[in-house]
Amino acid sequence: MGCSLGSALEFASEELKADKAVVLAAVQQDGRALEYASEELKADQAVVLAAVQQDGRALEYASEELKAHQAVVLAAVQQNADALEYASEELKADQAVVLAAREMQRRDRAL
Repeated sequence: MGCSLGSALEFASEELKADKAVVLAAVQQDGRALEYASEELKADQAVVLAAVQQDGRALEYASEELKAHQAVVLAAVQQNADALEYASEELKADQAVVLAAREMQRRDRAL
């Protein structure tokens, strides 16, 4: 089994972890590679959206600001309902976010 760019980001230089193009490519393969991105890129909406669309649980590694951004959290819970755990307290009580997470859980159970 080969090493994907997503998993390789863990071992990349700090310079590459701060390179938006490199990190975007990595999180598109493995959203949870966001864990190894620079703090600046963990606060970049485009990077975080790409990560959570690939794996909603990548929300865990997003900046606090983006954990409180409704569009980002909605994208995360629509990919994986468990991402709700990492949302801001305010969005954990947001009707649209909670309904999206419940719908995702329903779909998962139906499979």
